[in-house]
Amino acid sequence: MPDARPGRLSGRTALVTGASRGIGEAIAAAMAREGATVLLASRKVEGLLAARDRILERVPGARLQVRPCHTGDPAAIETLFHALDADGITVDVLVNNAATNPWFGPMIDASAEAWDKTFQVNLRGPFELSRQVARRLIALGRPGVVIQISSVFGQAGAPFQGLYAMTKAALDSMTRTLAVEWGGAGIRVNAIAPGLIETRLSAVMVGDPEIVRRYTDRAALGRHGQPHEVAGMAVYLASDEASFVTGQTLVVDGGWTIGG
Repeated sequence: MPDARPGRLSGRTALVTGASRGIGEAIAAAMAREGATVLLASRKVEGLLAARDRILERVPGARLQVRPCHTGDPAAIETLFHALDADGITVDVLVNNAATNPWFGPMIDASAEAWDKTFQVNLRGPFELSRQVARRLIALGRPGVVIQISSVFGQAGAPFQGLYAMTKAALDSMTRTLAVEWGGAGIRVNAIAPGLIETRLSAVMVGDPEIVRRYTDRAALGRHGQPHEVAGMAVYLASDEASFVTGQTLVVDGGWTIGG
């Protein structure tokens, strides 16, 4: 589908985590299409290289860099930013998309290992990445944008998704606090809360007809979503069109949260 206003992110450098597939890859492609230089981050370089090639097929001439990093590891995050500093690269748009959901089941049975991994990747990672970006932008006196990929399941009871949902609720809270703390520096911080989007992370739900039916019966649009349907919101929040928007969690769920 042709873009009505190309170049909305020209001159920006965006770091997108979890960019090797799904929502992260879709956001990276959309931002590249709008003129941003996009740094693709994820744990495995092979997945990033494959995502880079797919994006280049859709967006010929896209400015992409592959930057492998385990964004659940604070030491790896620090190493990434030291490398960016050495290359003279300043990130002015951060998309904290990487997430994990190792436990699908009742919270009473969740292990300590699943708790630790979920919180490390879904919350500690975005916290450390956001601070690394903000410290550099503040030191340079430059504005910037942080976008957290949250979830509607952080806003409601989420049976069998409890650990994941807890991290997303905390991510929404962190978004509001950072927006207040960094607003004076011109750094806007917002979150996107997708509903049920067809990705590998959601495969256990999308692959269950009964779970999908319960979602689609409640959603106003009567269906679940695709990764590209989240990407447009991310481009908007990163652009100057959202210059007066901060501290918000914007829902992209096909009308699930307003359903009966």
